[in-house]
Formats: sequence, structure tokens, C-alpha cells
Amino acid sequence: MNRRIFLTGLLAIPAAPMISRISLAQHQPEETSVNVRPLDVPHSYWRDKVSSEAYEVLFEEGTERAGSSPLDKIYQDGTYVCAACHLPLFTSEAKFDSGTGWPSFTQPIEGAMEQKQDYRMIWPRTEYHCARCGGHQGHVFNDGPPPRGERWCNNGVALRFVPTTDALPELRG
Repeated sequence: MNRRIFLTGLLAIPAAPMISRISLAQHQPEETSVNVRPLDVPHSYWRDKVSSEAYEVLFEEGTERAGSSPLDKIYQDGTYVCAACHLPLFTSEAKFDSGTGWPSFTQPIEGAMEQKQDYRMIWPRTEYHCARCGGHQGHVFNDGPPPRGERWCNNGVALRFVPTTDALPELRG
């Protein structure tokens, strides 16, 4: 494969049709924003509280393999919380099937995320982290559905899904 074909393929990925199903859940979340105080604990604090796979993604900024998370195909009503500190990050109303193999959302719960620029793939990407524990969640792209046009592409192992029938877990840390 020559360089031109490779780069053309990379540039076509964001333009690919990504939306095949938008969650049309009826449940309205009680909490649409959070007031977060960041935790002052070292990353090592979380090592025995999450799986080794989750630790690699959350605190070593790894990425799980596409299609490996069962959360990608869950469309029940509920809340997605940080796998480490349990801060609510997304509601099921914001989830959609992007076709990428990772759980994708149109927007996070207001105040739940911090962002920074990531240059590891040469071109800049916007990386986001849990505003409370600093755990790496994923990247946000500008190829999502209207009206915001955002795709918050999340590592499933960095999340925990809590159905609306269950109480949200207590915050950890």
C-alpha cells in the first residue's frame, strides 16, 4: 500500500456514515449536570479497584480493541458511570450506534468531563477524561448526529452501565 492510498483511507474514516441507530429512550434523567471536585489521589490508588484492562485505559491512556465491549450494543435506559470513581458521565438518551465498535454518545453530562489535545496520532484529536478521577475515557470527534454533530467515542472498559431500575453506585475515592 502506498502512502497516498493509506492517507486517503485515513481521511475517509471520519466522513464514513456512522449513524445507524439513535437511542430514543423515553426516560428523562433527573441529573443533567454535575458539580465535580477533582480527587487528589495518585493513579496507583485505582490499581486494585478496577480490572487491569480498565486501569490500562483509564490511567495509562490505552485503547480497547474495537468491538470488544458489550456496552457498545446496550440500549436500555440508564446511566453510564466512570468505571473507577463512579461519577455519572453519560445518559442513555445520548447514546447512539456509530458503527465504530465503541460505545458512542452525542454529549456527556455537563461538568463530567475535562478535555485536552492529543497529538499521538500525528493530527490533533480531542481527548477527554473523567473530571473527578482524571481517568481517560476516549476522544470526541465532529462526525456525530445533529444537532451538536459530536461523537464522544468511549472505551467501554472505562464505563459501567447502571440501568434506571438500579440505584447509582456511591462515588469512590
